[in-house]
Amino acid sequence: MASLQLKTGLTSSLTTTRPVAPKGLSGSPLRVFPWSKRSSSTIKATQTDKPINGDPFIGSLETPVTSSPLIAWYLSNLPGYRTAVNPLLRGIEVGLAHGFFLVGPFVKAGPLRNTEYAGAAGSLAAGGLVVILSICLTMYGIASFKEGEPSIAPSLTLTGRKKEPDQLQTADGWAKFTGGFFFGGISGVTWAYFLLYVLDLPYYVK
Repeated sequence: MASLQLKTGLTSSLTTTRPVAPKGLSGSPLRVFPWSKRSSSTIKATQTDKPINGDPFIGSLETPVTSSPLIAWYLSNLPGYRTAVNPLLRGIEVGLAHGFFLVGPFVKAGPLRNTEYAGAAGSLAAGGLVVILSICLTMYGIASFKEGEPSIAPSLTLTGRKKEPDQLQTADGWAKFTGGFFFGGISGVTWAYFLLYVLDLPYYVK
């Protein structure tokens, strides 16, 4: 009887006892703020990088930078992407830019920079680098393209529009590009030397 009364009293006390709300330091019950009940599903992430045209097999991403009209306009005007221009002229343009700007670093940072031969030595070194780069371009063309084969460039744009394959991606086109690069590079070096040391203009840095 005593054990039965003990069990009934224990069960009745458990059923009638209410859970005690936690209290703060001041003794007042803690309040639940409404923002703590907000569901995490309301927060949505914005996807900024995605495959071009939604096709992950293209192997390129569309980002706010690469998909910008200004960036697309700039890249489409670089010599390497102007497919309508002859590869020879594209090579000359690239070579002129490289040859013209290669003279300065060799003149100001070369081993003869503190002598009277700095200009001639720097120009010859820049011309030698143009020759080395031309040989490297030739080796790449021999290893990558075969005579008589069509262009390996895609005939479709990223938006699916048909276009003529780039003739630069052929053996003949790459040979023209390499020849143009050599001619343009040597011409750029010669022009830089002419402006710096033949005309003898009063440049601030020389």
